[in-house]
Amino acid sequence: MVTNKTFYSNGKLLLSGEYVVLDGAVSLAVPTKYGQSLDIIPTDEKKIIWTSLDEKGDTWFEGAFDLNLFSSEEVCDISQRITQILKAAKQLNPLFLDSNEGFHVTTRLDFPRNWGLGTSSTLINNIANWADVNAFQLLEKTFGGSGYDIGCAQNNSAITYQLENNVPLVLPVEFNPSFKNNLYFVHLNKKQNSREGIKQYNETKVQSNFSVEEMNAITSEMISCDSLEDFKALIILHENYISKITKQTPVKDLYFEDFDGAIKSLGAWGGDFIMVASDENPTSYFKAKGYHTIIPYGKMVL
Repeated sequence: MVTNKTFYSNGKLLLSGEYVVLDGAVSLAVPTKYGQSLDIIPTDEKKIIWTSLDEKGDTWFEGAFDLNLFSSEEVCDISQRITQILKAAKQLNPLFLDSNEGFHVTTRLDFPRNWGLGTSSTLINNIANWADVNAFQLLEKTFGGSGYDIGCAQNNSAITYQLENNVPLVLPVEFNPSFKNNLYFVHLNKKQNSREGIKQYNETKVQSNFSVEEMNAITSEMISCDSLEDFKALIILHENYISKITKQTPVKDLYFEDFDGAIKSLGAWGGDFIMVASDENPTSYFKAKGYHTIIPYGKMVL
């Protein structure tokens, strides 16, 4: 019998290059101190018994899957997604699950599911490790997207991420800003669907306004920036740039016009976390507006 196995993947935040990373721009992404684990226990029962636990240890999904067809005993969106991932993993590695053993599988999140730190990408990367397949290929066969989140799942430092002819290029990078104590992540109290955001971007983007070189320059300057004021200016420049391409209003203009600092959307605009650059601790400002999840950079980023 195969021994027990445990896999762990880091969560993710995309600090620059959202949307345009799909068109070959260099993006800056960071892994988070929050992630997801996958525990595998072989059993004599010839099926996969699946349990998903949230950050409090409470079960948010339970299901059973047939080893051969991966048909779930319950039909719901989550079981269909798991079935899709397992089937895709087996397509990439026919030897995966090719035995008479069953498994008890338990996933454990470190963060609330609505935070948008990579519930799906950490699962994809963990299953790819279990199945011994390429996680980027598994992502492409299932959820899709740029793949930067897989890069974060696999790295313990900041990365630059770029698609060159649709091939992921992941490079660890030194990003440890001297002003990191002035950076915060604030949750907007709603979950953003990345797939919907990508679809909307592809439908509305104005290609003529987009220059890979210009966006790459902003990302490069963000990485090397050693001044909070300069970083604020880069955030504003980046927000205005993406706003023109996507025809969306920057989040500061929408909700926080009176805030004394710079605010940047992370990933698909409209939900999940924003990054805040501020001279003063902004906690009281955001709490007064009803936003109670405010995490300092050092407590969020790995």
